[in-house]
Amino acid sequence: MAVTAIAAGLAATTGRDAGGVLLTAAAVLAGQLSVGWLNDLVDADRDARVRRQGKPVAAGEVSRRTVLIAVLVSAPAAVVLSLPFGIAATAVHLVALVSAWAYDLGVKAGPLSVLPYAVSFGLLPAFVALGGAGPPPARLMLAAALLGSAAHFVNALPDLADDAATGVRGLPHRLGAAKSTAAAALLVLAASAVLAGVSSWVVLPLAAAVLGAGLLLGRRPGSRTAFHAVVLVAMLDVAMLLNTGIQPS
Repeated sequence: MAVTAIAAGLAATTGRDAGGVLLTAAAVLAGQLSVGWLNDLVDADRDARVRRQGKPVAAGEVSRRTVLIAVLVSAPAAVVLSLPFGIAATAVHLVALVSAWAYDLGVKAGPLSVLPYAVSFGLLPAFVALGGAGPPPARLMLAAALLGSAAHFVNALPDLADDAATGVRGLPHRLGAAKSTAAAALLVLAASAVLAGVSSWVVLPLAAAVLGAGLLLGRRPGSRTAFHAVVLVAMLDVAMLLNTGIQPS
């Protein structure tokens, strides 16, 4: 839902009408659903083994056949819904989705686990721009890739122990919690620097101060302050990304 909302927000800055914004959101939502459902389908046995909460497939509340059908419907729907924006935009969205599906199907368990996040998030502004305003500014794609990479580390942190117990050894697992938190902090700070160049440099020292305080206070045993600081700056970066937008060419 967050990725869909960001895509819709960016689409609104391209000058397209409400129908175009809604169609963009529908295409992205269908793709995101296919990625999420495929992930839960592939991980069902591992999730069940560690009794992970909030996983209806692993818990048997939703059948695997139902989820497989949902994936097989939502994945092509994402491509079909992209077609009105042109071949280039559709191709970019398809590449982003293939990257995300590859993560689900095995890349997540290896040292290159961050790569699909960087590719798929980085291509999101390109898909939106190619569907309306033309090629997106390279800075927006870079900022989105940095934010996506940070999201990978932040998303993995709560599940490091469970993932390791089921054989998932992605980059965050290899680095450990402390280094993964630091990596996420550096990535969102880099995204802040990139976006500050097209928005306002005032936010950069603010982002640095929040991250510095979070990392310092987060050194206490059991503290999640560093995690919350990274998420807070990431939200600030998303706000800047939407504020910058993709202007019509």
